[in-house]
Amino acid sequence: MQDPPEKHTTAAETLDPETLAFVQSVFDLVRRGEAERLGTLLAQGLPPDLRNERGDSLLMLASYHGHLETARQLLRYGADPDLRNDQGQTPLLGAVFKGDVPMVELLLAEGADVESAGPDGRTALMMAAMFNRTALVELLLARGANLQARDVRGLSALDAARAMGAPDTTAQLQKLLGQTS
Repeated sequence: MQDPPEKHTTAAETLDPETLAFVQSVFDLVRRGEAERLGTLLAQGLPPDLRNERGDSLLMLASYHGHLETARQLLRYGADPDLRNDQGQTPLLGAVFKGDVPMVELLLAEGADVESAGPDGRTALMMAAMFNRTALVELLLARGANLQARDVRGLSALDAARAMGAPDTTAQLQKLLGQTS
């Protein structure tokens, strides 16, 4: 089980109104996927691991919203691919939740932990299995995800797929494990 995410100081607690408005505009441009403009700001010294009031980093937002070029810019400037938000979620978990194969590929290529798990111990592989995302199951396994991993309740990726009624990933995982339905 993982330690709870570190508490961080939010921008609203430390910044004057003008600076806070600028920071909020940065988060908005990441949500819109304005990679070029973000790249300019990063080149001028904007911290790539800036977080919002929920602890979401710029990379978490880019990953969750499917902005591949924006995520690539952030990673180029040193964004941490494993930086957790206040709920203990990583950009990889956000991308898997959204079913974004290219984003997952990018994050893994840039060092994201394939065994990334939320506070409940649910790994990216378990999440992919739950949501019937066969391509992501295949990708995560190819990158070293542990098929035998268990969450805090003792459930595996196969158990998660079965519990969510995900027929394709259930069959896929059963085959990998040498099981029949």
